[in-house]
Amino acid sequence: MITTQTREQSGVQLLRLKAQAYIDLLKLRLSLTVVLSSAIGYAIATKEPLDWKLGLFSFAGLLVTGASNIINQIIEIDLDRLMKRTANRPLPSGRLSIAEATVFCVLLGFTGLYILFFEFNTLTALLSFLSLVLYAFVYTPLKRVGPIAVFVGAFPGALPPLIGWVAVSGQFSTEAFTLFAIQFIWQFPHFWAIAWVLDDDYRKAGFKLLPSNGGRNLNTAFQIMIYTLFLIPLGVLPAKFGITGINAAVTAVVCGSLFLMQTFYLMKECTRKAALQMMFGSFLYLPIVQIAFLIDKL
Repeated sequence: MITTQTREQSGVQLLRLKAQAYIDLLKLRLSLTVVLSSAIGYAIATKEPLDWKLGLFSFAGLLVTGASNIINQIIEIDLDRLMKRTANRPLPSGRLSIAEATVFCVLLGFTGLYILFFEFNTLTALLSFLSLVLYAFVYTPLKRVGPIAVFVGAFPGALPPLIGWVAVSGQFSTEAFTLFAIQFIWQFPHFWAIAWVLDDDYRKAGFKLLPSNGGRNLNTAFQIMIYTLFLIPLGVLPAKFGITGINAAVTAVVCGSLFLMQTFYLMKECTRKAALQMMFGSFLYLPIVQIAFLIDKL
């Protein structure tokens, strides 16, 4: 016999599952990484003590980033069903409908852009909207075309620290583009390491992200090494332009050198294990260097 208490417990459980599905739809870990990067750009740019506006900026950024991720998943719902790592996402698994995801996406996107436009400035809102469009409507379909997708995807991927800077200053500057350049170049070894590790799964969906005709070979590893090499001189530029000091420059050079050593290992081995180590190295490089920039600036 089903009691009232049992029905209530069942309703609460369904509500929890639905809420979890919406959270999963945000790709929260990825979204928070983007928000951290933009928040650091904001904190480096400001000359005033950090206050509640940084929290509001970060919240708005989370909403817009979440909307981008949702559009990506709506477009790729049939492809996500083909890959083991994405088959259990809310849309391909049926935990949420496309209609539910669309309403949630519109709500998040408009709210985030509204906050950025009215609480910060027009340029910040426009750059955030541009990032959403490039990621969701340009990068996403290009993933099945070829490695040009990585180049296109590097633009929205590198915009967060620049957006953070613009949210404070309301304008572009050499300093802002320096932070953008570091994150832009970082995208290539980062994306390609992930694509190497997940290549078998990506092939099921027709994703073509690796250079060198999609090969997990020495030529691809060499290209990864070249892009990683550029991170070392780029890491010194914030100190040169007065954004940070020598301590951050040293940290960036050390981290860049360690990252570069991982590419040499990948060139030597050309294995999934070596690419996996480099993938984790890429996850560590960016936040460590950006936090070093922030600490040195403070």
